[in-house]
Amino acid sequence: MSMTTEYAKTAPDRSEVDALTAPTVVEFGTDWCGYCRAAQPLIAQAFQAHRGVHHIKIEDGSGRPLGRSFRVKLWPTLIFMLGGKEVARLVRPGDVGEIRDALALIDEPLAE
Repeated sequence: MSMTTEYAKTAPDRSEVDALTAPTVVEFGTDWCGYCRAAQPLIAQAFQAHRGVHHIKIEDGSGRPLGRSFRVKLWPTLIFMLGGKEVARLVRPGDVGEIRDALALIDEPLAE
């Protein structure tokens, strides 16, 4: 699965996210967030070796229940999930290495 490029305006229910069994990254942020835009090239680079990981981008903001259920406070927040459970979390990642390390916790990297 390829990396998602736009934040979804409507979010799934928490129960739907918890029911995902495949390796998944849930990314919370907004299109206008400077930190979110700055992180996109790093996220894209890290995902190149993890094409089997599902990537769900959710637009977050005041009153958005999914973000609140994950206790998201800053954007972007990346939640790395496996079998419906949170395995790792990155807030405002600034280095591709930390994203790769978190992805490796939920998926085997592709051979280069």
